[in-house]
Amino acid sequence: MSAAVPDPSDRTPQGVLARYRRAVLDLDADALADLYAPDAVHEFPFRFPGFPERYEGREAVRAGYGAAWGASPARPTEIEEHALHPSTDPEVLVVEQVVRGEIAGGRGAFAVPGLLVLRVRDGLIVHVRDYMDGLAVSGGRAG
Repeated sequence: MSAAVPDPSDRTPQGVLARYRRAVLDLDADALADLYAPDAVHEFPFRFPGFPERYEGREAVRAGYGAAWGASPARPTEIEEHALHPSTDPEVLVVEQVVRGEIAGGRGAFAVPGLLVLRVRDGLIVHVRDYMDGLAVSGGRAG
């Protein structure tokens, strides 16, 4: 699934997910961070080079993603949704997806499979568990 233009008034978990994906595709750390509650937590349970174990707070998300995206030659072009699993908890979504893109300078393509467990409360992300394929992120496997 390519990201469609999200409706900024949609504060549901699905609406926040759409804006999250738009921010990722645009490499817009400010737009991404603005989706988070001030005290939100974004965890990376599968560790890989260049990323911390977690970001604590909206401003850590802003700074961390801003630095990571600014330093990376990877440019995402599509987020392909494989499955969306609503939870019995209305705040929680589980999303299976693949982020696809190009490496700047014509150095090839990439595909990073992952799973997000996203908790949205009052229209803001309060917790994310971001299970990205660290081998794909670190360049061990291209798509």
